[in-house]
Amino acid sequence: MGEERRWETMLPLVVGIDGSDCSLEAVDWAVREAAVHGLLLRLVYASRWERYEGVSPADSPDRPSEQVLIDTLVAAAAERARRADPAVEVVTDVLAEDTVTTLVNESHHAAMLVTGSRGRGGLKGRLLGSVSLGVAARAHCPVVVVRGDRAGWETTGRPVLLGVPDPDEGSSAIRYAFQEAAARGCRLQAVRAWRTPLFKALGHPRAPGGSGADGQEAAADRIDAAVADGAREHPGLALHRTTAEGPAHKVLVQGSAAAGLVVVGARRRHGHGGLQLGKVAHAVLHHSECPVAVVPDV
Repeated sequence: MGEERRWETMLPLVVGIDGSDCSLEAVDWAVREAAVHGLLLRLVYASRWERYEGVSPADSPDRPSEQVLIDTLVAAAAERARRADPAVEVVTDVLAEDTVTTLVNESHHAAMLVTGSRGRGGLKGRLLGSVSLGVAARAHCPVVVVRGDRAGWETTGRPVLLGVPDPDEGSSAIRYAFQEAAARGCRLQAVRAWRTPLFKALGHPRAPGGSGADGQEAAADRIDAAVADGAREHPGLALHRTTAEGPAHKVLVQGSAAAGLVVVGARRRHGHGGLQLGKVAHAVLHHSECPVAVVPDV
């Protein structure tokens, strides 16, 4: 059926919830996404609360207070989703396991995994919470972190902004961006950043040949090559190609203010802390003004 069928409609859209305002916004975003793609919505609460409060039978009158709270939070999130769109089928699960590990495991059997930008214990602010970052760095399916102003991402017609990757990476992100734009009926804005060599920018007399125009032309050529297959598969899709001078992460963060979704690829890099995201994906996750989809290269 082809590689991209891995993320098709037979798999659910999974949302990690914890009762925080950010996770409830993730539920709201995910309901709309599930409706667009015809997906089952699966709400998952994962926490090691049993380690601290002990385990009681489900029908015991002495159930731990944390378990009662979690059951209430999950039921409220499910009811919120059903009220938002009764046509979307909603299921729930509560798992007494580590949150990041559980959601990463869920990603093996999900069309998409959605999280809020911060959890119940997080400080308010622009930076991303550790759970969302950990899931985005390790998941096996696209991960969407719901960020930004709600009024912005609820506005229909905003474009999908694709950060066009280097030639040897990002094909999965490109396909995903085309599919999202087509499903939403919006335009796809493919952006490639370019930089003027430092010596040339400073006017160094021994700077190598070439000009800023060369960098811009190379960026435009890279966009054309990256989107060629998608453009053929989606001939009716409005596709805008944009080159911009500057660091790629800054270009995408600036563009996110007018976008409905930013899509970046995730090429895993092995480091001292294990699998890590690249600089661009990491920065956009922390600072984007709209939801961000991180799509792993597979």
